[in-house]
Amino acid sequence: MKQDISQQIANLSPKQRALLEKRLQQKKIKRPSSSIIPKRQPSDIIPLSFAQQRLWFIQQLEPDNNSYNVPSSFRIKGKLQVEILEQTLNEIVKRHEVVTPFQPFSLPIIDLQDIANAEAEVQRLVIRESLRPFDLSESLLRLILLKLSEKEHILLITTHHIVCDRWSIGVFLREMTTLYNGFFKATEVGKGEDNKTPLNLSPLPIQYGDWSIWQRQWLQGDLLDKQINYWQEKLGQDLPILDLPTKRSRPLVPSYRGKHHPIALSPALSDSLKAVSAKEKVTLFTLLLSAFKVLLCRYTDQDDIVIGTEIANRNRREMEGLIGLLVNTLVLRTDLSGNPSFKTVLQRVREVTLGAYAHQDLPFEKLVEVLNPDRHLSQMMPLFQVKFDFQLATVKPLQLSDLSLERLL
Repeated sequence: MKQDISQQIANLSPKQRALLEKRLQQKKIKRPSSSIIPKRQPSDIIPLSFAQQRLWFIQQLEPDNNSYNVPSSFRIKGKLQVEILEQTLNEIVKRHEVVTPFQPFSLPIIDLQDIANAEAEVQRLVIRESLRPFDLSESLLRLILLKLSEKEHILLITTHHIVCDRWSIGVFLREMTTLYNGFFKATEVGKGEDNKTPLNLSPLPIQYGDWSIWQRQWLQGDLLDKQINYWQEKLGQDLPILDLPTKRSRPLVPSYRGKHHPIALSPALSDSLKAVSAKEKVTLFTLLLSAFKVLLCRYTDQDDIVIGTEIANRNRREMEGLIGLLVNTLVLRTDLSGNPSFKTVLQRVREVTLGAYAHQDLPFEKLVEVLNPDRHLSQMMPLFQVKFDFQLATVKPLQLSDLSLERLL
């Protein structure tokens, strides 16, 4: 019976669910929880999610900002079926509702076969596309195919973070593999015109718009208060600013001219880190985060360390296959006072991270609104100045029929 009631609630419109919630609260009745994110009604207005709302605001302030571009590029060797690739990309865009209704498109092709120094031109175009800002009132996905020869192409994919996150890239590549191979196989057996959708992909249970409506309807009342109270208690009103030593003074506004400095850990060191995390019963993320916080403590001579990190925020099955901005930012504050041993640091960081995971549903944007910290134009992010990201899972390489692919970016 509980399952039937939950399903009936899931089928209500947002206005009907809001009215039901109000009536149940008035009567102090706790409704049965539903693990199903409902599909919206055709007449529902789709709001921006909290994360999308923040990025939209940033883009209005800085229309030429390209720091939220998400570029990818692939070198494709072999006999590429351009028509099948175009059909594949259309199917992915059609399958995932993003802002505007789907309109079929043709894949732009730039022919570089007669260019004397084609590789230099490839690099120029890769950089140009990765840095070219988006107008959020227009398309949020750019696709270009560079043709070097009949058996070598470069596919450039650029999207805006407002409709994409790191998890989404994996979803996109998996579906691209499945669809291209399915369409290719159908063509090989003479069914290309009749087979519009390969059998390998199941229909999506919900769309991003369903989730954004559900997020705003679900995150209210006692649940919202509980989340806010937790973060207010942990972060307070006076968050410390990490005073990192620098060779240059901080510019008045962000220049976005950062640099990458890659380092590689040896296999022996990596194995040792995994062994320590297992021995101390903490995740590898917690171990590395603890070491990083100790490093910041030494460099800043501060023992109240606040950093940000990202969490996928896909804790429901129906969210796993969505392309969209679902990632959330968590603020992790750790007390390193008293010259603790590293084992003690590990336990403190573990307690902080577990508490944050248990209260991950409050959007970072809502947290900033509640805490209302002093804002400085010289700092990109409110609440913290340093971010720590850890990605354990790797994206599997594309395996397209009769083709070899190399990821360039």
